[in-house]
Amino acid sequence: MKRSHTKLYRLWQILVILLINLLIITLVFSSSADALSRMGSTGSEVREIQTRLKKWGYYSGSVDGIYGTRTKNAVIYFQRKNGLRVDGIAGPATLAAMGIRSSQNDTGYSTNDFNLLARLISAEARGEPYVGQVAVGAVVLNRVSHASFPNSISGVIYQDGAFTCLYDGQFWKTVADSAYKAARDALNGWDPSGGAIYYYNPVTSTNSWIYSRPIITTIGKHRFCR
Repeated sequence: MKRSHTKLYRLWQILVILLINLLIITLVFSSSADALSRMGSTGSEVREIQTRLKKWGYYSGSVDGIYGTRTKNAVIYFQRKNGLRVDGIAGPATLAAMGIRSSQNDTGYSTNDFNLLARLISAEARGEPYVGQVAVGAVVLNRVSHASFPNSISGVIYQDGAFTCLYDGQFWKTVADSAYKAARDALNGWDPSGGAIYYYNPVTSTNSWIYSRPIITTIGKHRFCR
């Protein structure tokens, strides 16, 4: 009897340990899942997502704050149209593209980086559509991540011959308000350029080499390319 009790006690201990580990895994996964709006999410952020997508014609369901299949499909449609990662999850980049402030919008860049990027966007894309301003900021960040360019925002912007605005005086003009918002959206992951590392205005460009680059998309007066 004692041996059977001992075996039963050990089995019970193993079961308790397994249940505790399962609970820990569940809690970790839940906290990670709750950080993003996705299938099954509810609340004010989902309601705001639905409201905006409905206004823009991506979503035709009711604004009920429930992230169901119709909301997911609308998010996928929005992501595909705006050059975002198509996964049906409203993460920081997708929320930024919608103009929704996320609790996960810490970019990891300094205030100086932010201001410098905004100044570059203003100088290079002042007067361009807003999405085009974001795209210019995204090109700078794509270069930061690319092995062929400096690995910092300042390094990319001040690289010799990289941006004409540093030589024609535009860089030092007053920064447009929209450029600050565009810089924030780009830093939060919105990339309307589709991963471009170059862009140019075909009307004003005198660099014949740039015309050899594969074009990804055209936004406003700028062609964005690899």
